[in-house]
Amino acid sequence: MRSLTYVEPGVIAWQDAPEPVLAQEHAALVRPLAVARCDLDPIQGAFGIFPGPFPVGHETVAEVTALGSDVAGLHVGDLVLVPFQVSCGGCGACREGRFGGCQTYPARAGAAFGFGAAGGGHGGAMSDLLLVPHAQHMLVPAPRSIPAAALATLPDNVVDGYRTVGRHLAERPGSDVLVVGGAAASIGLYAVACAVALGAGSVRYIDSDDERLAVAARLGAQAIRHDGDWPPSFDRAGIVIENTGTAQGLECAVRSTDAYGYLTSVAIHFTPAALPLLQMYTRGITFHTSRADSRAYLPEVLALLEAGRLDPLAVPTHVVDWDGADEAWLEPGIKLVLSRPPA
Repeated sequence: MRSLTYVEPGVIAWQDAPEPVLAQEHAALVRPLAVARCDLDPIQGAFGIFPGPFPVGHETVAEVTALGSDVAGLHVGDLVLVPFQVSCGGCGACREGRFGGCQTYPARAGAAFGFGAAGGGHGGAMSDLLLVPHAQHMLVPAPRSIPAAALATLPDNVVDGYRTVGRHLAERPGSDVLVVGGAAASIGLYAVACAVALGAGSVRYIDSDDERLAVAARLGAQAIRHDGDWPPSFDRAGIVIENTGTAQGLECAVRSTDAYGYLTSVAIHFTPAALPLLQMYTRGITFHTSRADSRAYLPEVLALLEAGRLDPLAVPTHVVDWDGADEAWLEPGIKLVLSRPPA
């Protein structure tokens, strides 16, 4: 089969690869129909965070082509969402709902599709077939009434935006939301869309990029342009999303979080950053940083789409034919989706 492969920094190419074999009774084979490019993918493709070569792609909606004998509740031909993290559903962490920390599948970068050996070697979604272990737990049935391009964005970046606001707004309805920065191009905008959909109070989006600012305004946020160094703080909000990827921006976001507020960092910090811990302590700020737990949040996000309250395609999404993926993968753009028709 063909797999879109990260070869080395700046080189993404179609390569031949062995077809996966359905050797485990709990597994399934799926055929990806649409794959969204994660905000991290262009960085990995251009600079090589993880060593290659390996097949890429971890945000996908797919069609089931084969099932192990122990998989119940699914059928060949079903349309499914594939959580990007691999989890078993039965270990201690999974039983507690911490699927992103599954103990059965440890990996240096966390078990996931599309990251090669660093992600546990689980294959990439930009392939003709993808092997999914523990399919009964992993695969989330998807409605055919929602466009495949929209569904493909859910397993990582939309889920990531949602988890910054979803449960916090359920606990404190009407809280104000502040998004600081646009380092993860789509995630900050999905956070805005989710905050508006869930009835946040004021939603502010601060960035230096004209296109992203315009999108945030269309989504219902107060779009505020900021260039240069980050200030000590902005007006505080009860829910803050740090999306700067810089130590200075992170400190600004901390100081912009209200007393007993929630701060989530969705940018990846590759270098150490100092936190104003005394201020966090005295104001009672809860700080969270991690990958989004895909399997935990996917059903909640899917429910918002089915209810017509959230449309991921309101964030600019460039849909490209599957065969053009090698040329499109490293092209700039807020969101890219590679699509092909069902078999």
